[in-house]
Amino acid sequence: MLVGVPREVKVHEYRVGLTPEAVAELVHHGHQVLVQSAAGAGIGADDGAYEAVGARIADDARALYAQAEMVVKVKEPQPAECAMLRSGQVLFTYLHLAADPRQAEGLLRSGCTAIAYETVTDAQGRLPLLAPMSEVAGRMAIQVGAVALQKAGGGRGVLLGGVPGVAPGHVVVLGGGHVGTHAARMAAGLGARVTVLDKSLPRLSELDEFLGGRVQTQYATRHALESAVVEADLVVGAVLVPGAAAPKLVSRATLRRMRRGAVVVDVAIDQGGCFETSRPTTHDQPTYVDEGVVHYCVSNMPGAVARTSTYALGHATLPLVVDLADKGWRRACRDDAHLLDGLNVHRGHITHPAVAQALGLACTPARQALEMAG
Repeated sequence: MLVGVPREVKVHEYRVGLTPEAVAELVHHGHQVLVQSAAGAGIGADDGAYEAVGARIADDARALYAQAEMVVKVKEPQPAECAMLRSGQVLFTYLHLAADPRQAEGLLRSGCTAIAYETVTDAQGRLPLLAPMSEVAGRMAIQVGAVALQKAGGGRGVLLGGVPGVAPGHVVVLGGGHVGTHAARMAAGLGARVTVLDKSLPRLSELDEFLGGRVQTQYATRHALESAVVEADLVVGAVLVPGAAAPKLVSRATLRRMRRGAVVVDVAIDQGGCFETSRPTTHDQPTYVDEGVVHYCVSNMPGAVARTSTYALGHATLPLVVDLADKGWRRACRDDAHLLDGLNVHRGHITHPAVAQALGLACTPARQALEMAG
């Protein structure tokens, strides 16, 4: 199979779909790899590093998309990229379609087969291709939140860890999954007072044990959530409903009651965000102030630490990339029901029920899509 790796075009996105080491693995399996020039520059991998392991270099994206049978990316395709996709081509990347009807329309129109990292599952019902970036984003959320809390960042001027004689800042984490766990761990490590809210008592028990009682865990009733948010210095939105739009957990009215200069970091922004006041931002302009609260809503947070993120993601995706290339997408998905869960779009049809529901479109079951022509 001819696998294409384009250069990412989203603002300040420096990750790349395949590392040179991953390309070497595909070449070892007998596949051809076409890498767009400078695609790996953001992780310190120049064109020569890819050529040394057997890749060919494409001068531009159009030439790459025209030749590749499967395109492996990191971020969702932008409008110009959707226009280059074609029927019969496989796209393997993050999609986050629930909050992006424009992208969904472009993918449907292209006729391509799009498999989303974020809805691939495993035998335990987890999301193994989302987990590495959730871990990065969770840890980053505390870093960026701490900077935003500084007066120069528009914040209250609070040091999360405090100092002797001065209380530490209060960090509230909404959701105890991968993002929430790593955010809580980082915040506790800085010496902050940390509260994690979740609706799963078993998960709260696991967190309490994992973090050695260094954080307060609380069942997420509406009253508990609002009470915690309004007294927080930093709130991290870390909720996820696989494939679906994020629930709006914090209303504008609740936000209005927060301290002036408090900070919210909405890691769920890829799925529409969990604060009513959230809107996507970029690394160019990462924050804005609404109701006196600083919002950080960058939709590709891990792109800022591109080398770490690319390798972490690549270790998770490579076995599936190889499987797709070795077998073709149909056989690979027939053999692996968890990979089939990643199928979001095929030949003009939405094939994931949560995505279809979020977009208000009909759903063609993924197994039915396997039997379609083309």
